[in-house]
Amino acid sequence: MMRNTISSWFAGAVVALLLAVPVYASLAGEPFALTFVSRVLVFALAAISLNLILGFGGMVSFGHALYLGLGAYVVGILAQHGVSNGWIQLGVTLAVCAVVGLVTGAISLRTSGIAFIMITLAFAQMFYYLFVSLKQYGGDDGLSISARSEFGLFSLGSPLALYYAALVLVLLALAFTHRLVDARFGMVLRGCRINERRMNAMGFATLRYKLTAYVLASMLCGVAGLLYANLTGFASPAYLAWTLSGELIVMVVLGGMATVFGPLVGAITLLVTEEILKALTDHWMAILGPLIVLVVLTARRGLYGYLLDLDAWRERRRQPAVARGQKAAS
Repeated sequence: MMRNTISSWFAGAVVALLLAVPVYASLAGEPFALTFVSRVLVFALAAISLNLILGFGGMVSFGHALYLGLGAYVVGILAQHGVSNGWIQLGVTLAVCAVVGLVTGAISLRTSGIAFIMITLAFAQMFYYLFVSLKQYGGDDGLSISARSEFGLFSLGSPLALYYAALVLVLLALAFTHRLVDARFGMVLRGCRINERRMNAMGFATLRYKLTAYVLASMLCGVAGLLYANLTGFASPAYLAWTLSGELIVMVVLGGMATVFGPLVGAITLLVTEEILKALTDHWMAILGPLIVLVVLTARRGLYGYLLDLDAWRERRRQPAVARGQKAAS
């Protein structure tokens, strides 16, 4: 991110507001604000993970919520068996999501286009019906989580601890994405999105790069699922549904695909708008849909992408002025 640009100032303002939310919730006596923004941050983390493969890799996964659900069920199942140690739950979540991501990714990534979309959707639905059939873990009704994750110095049973954990993880995920996409790995991944055949011809093992990104995205989304289980105190097959995967795609597109900060902007915009419209009318979906279409049509790169485009336009206008000034000085 460049300094002294509209996009960087906007990103800084968003982070400052997120840091101020606990203070506002405490002073105003609004605990719901803390819970709601925690939910926004959890979905932002999931959207950031999806952006890694969708925005930068061009892999349209309609089954990404599978990993959100897996993370939630790891917490729920381990807690039911008396394991509430958060580090163990985190380790198992990362391992399970890595293995499932590796197996499903190795199969899915041998296809492209609509075939890839359908295979990822099929895997998600397969796990959805698997958890529906597990009656010992709630089946279709879901699984209540009695004990929150304990990390020694803090517990995710505390709304404040959960909020800051989610915020720190989102900021770390943004920093990681920023470093990753500017590194050799990210450049190859973006090259695969533009022209995979050319990248293969240049000698890059594109399948290996795409599979690595797919597994990383799966693990990161699993961490979001762990947080979500602690936030809701529940694990449900609905967390794996294709509709939730669709919402994550909307967040990425709305905020700006292939932009580092876009998924966070998209999650905030979608969930805040949804909450406002719910308070105004029972027919909020009939209003939200056209609004999303309007944004996508008017800002092709999403809301944050629009700010980046505005920065680029200002830079193009500035360069001739600088050139004229240097010419006059000489």
